[in-house]
Amino acid sequence: MINMTRKVIVTTLTLALMAPLAVACTKGEKADDNQERVLKIATNMGYGGNYEYFTQQFTEIFEFANPNIRLEIISTMDEKFMNGNIQPGEKMPDPMEKLKEVMQGDNPPDVVMLGYEQLPEIIESNLLLQLDSRITKDKFDTTGIVPAVIEGMKNAGGGKLYALAPTFSSSALIYNKKMFQDAGVDYPKDGMTWDETFDLSKRLAKGEGDKRINGFSFTTQAQGGDLFYGMQMYTAPLQLKMFDDAGEKMTVDTDQWEKVWAKMAQLQKDNVFPAVADPQKQMNQRFDQNNPFAYDDFMSGRLAMGILNYGQIQQLTNANKNAANYKGFTPIDWDVVTIPSHPEAKGVGGSIYMNGIMGINAKSQNPDDAWKFIKFINGDEWAKLKSRSQNMLVARSKYLKPTEGLDFHMEAFYNVTPAPIEDNSKIYRNNPNIYQVQEIGRKLFADVLQGKITAREALKKWQTDGDAMLKQMKENPGAPLQPMMNQAQAVPAG
Repeated sequence: MINMTRKVIVTTLTLALMAPLAVACTKGEKADDNQERVLKIATNMGYGGNYEYFTQQFTEIFEFANPNIRLEIISTMDEKFMNGNIQPGEKMPDPMEKLKEVMQGDNPPDVVMLGYEQLPEIIESNLLLQLDSRITKDKFDTTGIVPAVIEGMKNAGGGKLYALAPTFSSSALIYNKKMFQDAGVDYPKDGMTWDETFDLSKRLAKGEGDKRINGFSFTTQAQGGDLFYGMQMYTAPLQLKMFDDAGEKMTVDTDQWEKVWAKMAQLQKDNVFPAVADPQKQMNQRFDQNNPFAYDDFMSGRLAMGILNYGQIQQLTNANKNAANYKGFTPIDWDVVTIPSHPEAKGVGGSIYMNGIMGINAKSQNPDDAWKFIKFINGDEWAKLKSRSQNMLVARSKYLKPTEGLDFHMEAFYNVTPAPIEDNSKIYRNNPNIYQVQEIGRKLFADVLQGKITAREALKKWQTDGDAMLKQMKENPGAPLQPMMNQAQAVPAG
């Protein structure tokens, strides 16, 4: 009886939320005929096994507003790929090739949902319809879509729109106001360069050992995570590539790579970043019983500035709100500014990802309903409803407001342009072991930070060892790689 009552309440609330959307969807449009039509939506994003989540997120409101349109969800993700049931030596199924095959089949989907990094390959294969003419004809407002999304979509299509994304995830630079006040340093501001940020870090760092306060980190996580991966936010806008477009030759033995690695090593030496701790000390600090937020440098008061994902704000908000329940925790007065950028790529930031990207299949048998669906999901009313989520950023800026009475610089999360897409997806799909090439670089970079080897010597070694591994992959695709660990050991400069 209780479950039935709960179900009635949920259904009533859902209908109450959907009613305005149904009106908005049909207002000003010609009445649809009563004949039922099918709209096929294909996705290789892994939602196939979680149909309920997919419908709640993207389709059930549209179905309510358009009862004569029946949606059919087609997952092109291979079950082996989803469940990880790949046997040793067995070639991993290629979800992109499967998606292309379905899109060009005899019974093609109308709408295609895919990842941001997959978009260029689908566009270049001429598999999506351009949306610009439909946007103009219907006077569909794209001016309210945040730069982080609309510019990212245009960049993927060479300046034209082939897809839209209703939500996105993003990061910003968070800072502790009190630490800046105590140091007599002006707060960070939007549009700073990376060098300006690093200079601020030097002015804020102080103390030793457990009392140490660090100025900046690419993450708020304890001990700064791994600088090799963290600095990818710095290198992405510079379009530094690890290997060529064919995935057959390394491209790291260059002056630009050397400049970045040498700079990071010097900044580490100048205490711009948190010190590299030994694994045991790192583990102890992360699980300090006397500090409920030991795993987070910013929340533990050990970090003045750090890169924070929007989804982490709720955690910080809850901690501040319940500070009295956490022994030794003092509420943090904070705000955010845009992620720093390079002078040669002003306003271009990393760590932005579009969610729910959808386009119209070039072979769609029902392109009008496909556009109607995409227009609805990316429209004003849908954004208004979904903006109530605490962990989701909708693409329409007018609905991006701090929740729960908070007051912070929300624009910092979306007044940026995504870094250009480095479309290596096909290379990674064809060479699942290629991550080991990256691991060689990570180990060599650690040796550079410790002064065991110069940046250029490490990069030359990464180039040589990486080329050997790529050659091995090409000659024996899918075969287990010979261990490269010994080859990756640095030889002290000298």
